[in-house]
Amino acid sequence: MKAPKIMKTYCARCKMHKEHAVSLYKKGRERALSAGRRRYTRKESGYGSQPKPIQKRFAKVTKKQSLRLKCNECGHVTVREGIRLKKIEVV
Repeated sequence: MKAPKIMKTYCARCKMHKEHAVSLYKKGRERALSAGRRRYTRKESGYGSQPKPIQKRFAKVTKKQSLRLKCNECGHVTVREGIRLKKIEVV
């Protein structure tokens, strides 16, 4: 699927339809000292190591891709709900 670089959609801060710059949403770097990470490393250390089963066979062929929309007027960023696609391209 091809997504446009600039899309006219509703901005929650401006409270009207404005042009938005479109980019793909990417997960940020995980924090090493977050509660979940600390818990996981504690559980992982010592005898027995891996606390949860590692998935070998995947049921889904695709991943959900989300679009990051940044308002050109105020700079407010919203993330549009992900849709399942093999490939997405911002053109």
